[in-house]
Amino acid sequence: MFLVVFRNRKRADIDSGAYAADAAAMERLAQAQPGFLSFKSYTADDGEVVAISEWADEAAARAWGRLEEHRGVQRRGRAEYYADYTLFACGDVRVHRFAADRPHPSRNDTRPAA
Repeated sequence: MFLVVFRNRKRADIDSGAYAADAAAMERLAQAQPGFLSFKSYTADDGEVVAISEWADEAAARAWGRLEEHRGVQRRGRAEYYADYTLFACGDVRVHRFAADRPHPSRNDTRPAA
C-alpha cells in the first residue's frame, strides 16, 4: 500500500463551485486509475483539509500524479484554489487494525497461542 496525504488551506476568494466541480472530477478520475484503493477527505474546524488517498503501490500513485488531466487541475489549484498545501507520500506503511466488534483471541480462546 502507498498513501498520499494532502493537507491544504483554500484561498479566501476561492470560486467554491469551480473547486467542487474540479474535486469531483478528480475523484472520479482517480477511482478509474489502476491501483486506486480509496480516497477520503476531512475538514478541521480551522478550515484545514486533510485528504488521504490509498494506492496499491508507489508506481500507481506516481502514475496518478503524472496524468495530464490531474496535472492541469494541479496547476489551476496553485493558481486559483490553494493558499498553501503540503503533500506527504508514504511508502513504508505499517498497518495496525482494531475492531471492537471482533472478538480478541485472548477473550474467547483459552488455548495457548501457536
